[in-house]
Amino acid sequence: MSKVIEVDCSTGISTERDMTEAELAAQAAMQAQAEEARAAEEADKAAKEIAKAELLVKLGITADEAKLLLS
Repeated sequence: MSKVIEVDCSTGISTERDMTEAELAAQAAMQAQAEEARAAEEADKAAKEIAKAELLVKLGITADEAKLLLS
């Protein structure tokens, strides 16, 4: 089970305890949300790379030639 450290700033006393069920659920939800965001970002990046490659094929030029045109 995951641990939580609580610090009372007025006394400097720290207490270590197990996470509650609600805290564990919130942590799992945040992890799932972060993984979904990462997967969506990777999918978007892959889609852009595919679109770029398709455009280069349509134009009949290489990536180096496109860079030269845009410089």
